[in-house]
Amino acid sequence: MKIAVMGAGAVGCYYGALLARAGHTVTLIGRAAHVQAIAQAGGLWLHTDTSEACIPLQASTEASAVRGAQWVLFCVKSTDTDSAGHAIAPHLDAGAVVLSLQNGVDNAQRLQAIVGARCTVLPSVVYVASAMTAPGHVRHLGRGELVLAPSAVSATIATALRSAGIAAEVSDNVAGALWSKLVLNCVYNPLSAITGLPYGSIVACAGLEGGQVTQVMSDIVRECQAVAQARGVVLPADILASTLALAHSMPQQHSSTAQDLARGKRSEIDHLNGFIVRQGDALGIATPVNRLLHTLVRLLEQHLH
Repeated sequence: MKIAVMGAGAVGCYYGALLARAGHTVTLIGRAAHVQAIAQAGGLWLHTDTSEACIPLQASTEASAVRGAQWVLFCVKSTDTDSAGHAIAPHLDAGAVVLSLQNGVDNAQRLQAIVGARCTVLPSVVYVASAMTAPGHVRHLGRGELVLAPSAVSATIATALRSAGIAAEVSDNVAGALWSKLVLNCVYNPLSAITGLPYGSIVACAGLEGGQVTQVMSDIVRECQAVAQARGVVLPADILASTLALAHSMPQQHSSTAQDLARGKRSEIDHLNGFIVRQGDALGIATPVNRLLHTLVRLLEQHLH
């Protein structure tokens, strides 16, 4: 397969590296420093707990590099969905499949409206902990599953992904899975960004009495549940337990929002806690904890800029 990755950050680079290692022709589309480092090294460095290797692949700064790709992994921030979608749309081959590997619940619909009916945009849910440690270097920190929405090509794509060592499944309830992922992000993204702590340290904080951290997490989840229910979205009954358990499966992970703030970049917080706040306002549902976290992260962003 010829595969392009639009938005060669931690998520896109991790999956791009695995697909290239499996023999597919992969082109990463990203920032100049990243592209230059890959060109100099002859590939992308993939670091895991058990190995490190330089995976040969191509890299470009130009959106036109999606031309000829049968699949495009669309991995830009939710804040960049519209601009990146318009950048690649003129260059997509008819029949190309664009996998939206993004946080938030409405990116695929927004992107489909931009690229039109000549291409298929596939909503997907990503469960991976990864980080860019330097230009041209990506580190895998945990998990790595993908859940794809059903389509005429989803089963074929899932099979190819599994052949590349990527756990992938097709689900009829990707909307529910995206909302469940949104809840996880609303909990961990702002808390990690504000405190500067990885997930494990947030949950394991022994200096607070009365389970304050767990209580705050519960409050965030309850607000998200209320908004989801009002929207007709059914979340798993164990959503709170699975949210708390995430820290044990990704103890070293700093949230993408924390990583953005550390680099002085605008985060996706408007599409996470901010989305819950806007939906709550529209539905008449109070979301004070999500509103506070959204406000604090936006204040940090403005201070950094």
